[in-house]
Amino acid sequence: MFYLDLEQELVKVMPEPTIMTWVVDPTVIYGRHQVREAEVNVAYCQEHGIAICQRKSGGGCVYADRGNLMISYIVPFRSWTKDEGQRTKDKGQWTMDNGQRTRPTGAVVFQEYLDRICGVLRSLGFKAVKSTHNDVMIGDRKVSGNACYVTPSGIIVHGTLLYDVDFEAMKNALTPSEEKLAKHGVQSVRQRVANLVQLCQESLTQSHTSQPNTPQPHTSQPNTPQQKSIAPHEAMQSIDTLAEYLLNRF
Repeated sequence: MFYLDLEQELVKVMPEPTIMTWVVDPTVIYGRHQVREAEVNVAYCQEHGIAICQRKSGGGCVYADRGNLMISYIVPFRSWTKDEGQRTKDKGQWTMDNGQRTRPTGAVVFQEYLDRICGVLRSLGFKAVKSTHNDVMIGDRKVSGNACYVTPSGIIVHGTLLYDVDFEAMKNALTPSEEKLAKHGVQSVRQRVANLVQLCQESLTQSHTSQPNTPQPHTSQPNTPQQKSIAPHEAMQSIDTLAEYLLNRF
């Protein structure tokens, strides 16, 4: 897949950590250690023009379409200036060795990424938390699945953000084992996931107490008044505005 290949090229040449969002036509992406025939309904995908590809990271099988915001977080090792003992763009919490900062580990970068995704969603009013399976959950429903791997040039984290995905197609395209579903306490893929659009609508239905004239948290940037940014109440208007909001807030 073009974007997965692009990640591997960017980690070799980018001077500093980079966040990238992208969308694809209907595609099933399965993990490095998975067997395609065990996880994917190949016949259904072929019949409905759904592409199938494997990624280099581990983790589970995901379904993506134009309603699924894909996210790549790329941390090249070249962004770590050893002589100065600091990153070019020092945002993360990194390990220390004899008083000097050291190159980040995949685990540290992965958790930083998950924390930031949760932070972006919380700034939109969602009570997002990360799970022990590296998912992002809102309540008992999954809105983001993520994976990470380390290359000789750096660290690549990538994941999904379910904005308005076709869950019927997802249900038919993925064939997880009963054991895997039982581990998550559900009977089907569809039961476990939720779209952000759906959750936003549910929230509006349950409560009409919002005050549009009251500034929302993290929206003002007094030091850069000339900078234009997407406000929280605008972010959910489309997958494009959500992508722009995430890139600005990450």
